[in-house]
Amino acid sequence: MEQFIYKKWDGITALSASFTDFAYKKHCHEEYAFGVTLSGVQQYHLDGSLELSYPHGVMLFNSEQTHDGMAQDKTGLKYVMLYVEPDFFMELLGRKEFVRFSSPVVYDYRLEQSILSLSNAILSASDESLCSELFVSFANNFTEVGLNTAYKKEDAHTQIAKEMIYYSLENVLKLDDICKELNISKFKFIRSFKANTGLSPYQYFLNCKVSLAKRLIEKNRDIYSAVTDCGFVDITHLNRNFKKIYGTTAYEYLKLI
Repeated sequence: MEQFIYKKWDGITALSASFTDFAYKKHCHEEYAFGVTLSGVQQYHLDGSLELSYPHGVMLFNSEQTHDGMAQDKTGLKYVMLYVEPDFFMELLGRKEFVRFSSPVVYDYRLEQSILSLSNAILSASDESLCSELFVSFANNFTEVGLNTAYKKEDAHTQIAKEMIYYSLENVLKLDDICKELNISKFKFIRSFKANTGLSPYQYFLNCKVSLAKRLIEKNRDIYSAVTDCGFVDITHLNRNFKKIYGTTAYEYLKLI
């Protein structure tokens, strides 16, 4: 059985999830992600390494960090997540540069409780002032969690390719145009892009399309315009790719938020 409950507050999306056989496809989020494993064992690949989060484990995902995810065994998995927009998080931390977490999983009781309190408040649609206070309390924990501001800088080819992909999401991905702009062979580009992002150019293209569709659905509350604006064939095409990343279809997500 699968259950995914999403609620959005300001620059944060909260998720309560439980499942057994479901598995996330390899993807990344623009937001930072903070999660707590409630029961079972969360298993995922991150930066080429296999990570495990046991009950009470706090999972820390950097912005645009590629990962997948599944329950380790048939006993299933329950967890909560907070997806925080980078600018929103940086503003509260008082930093201009993006931070990068040095440990993917930590066992920190105060941080765990802060994530649980804030996620519960958002999921239960608590008062705005309470959510704001809990977010401040949550962010205060990060003076003690290992943070590294020496963020890995992407090479110029990857940056340009990402921009070209992002600004052509409504169209078909054209690797020839990108490679011509970069003056690089197609196969060398594919290998280089995957080495730098963890995703193939086409996987990244789909990931960006789904992320944009999610933002448009949140803003306009209209799935049909998201399908058109993001270049999906139809709602089925959007729903299929949406579920691989968010565990639920775009239609179900709209009803949840």
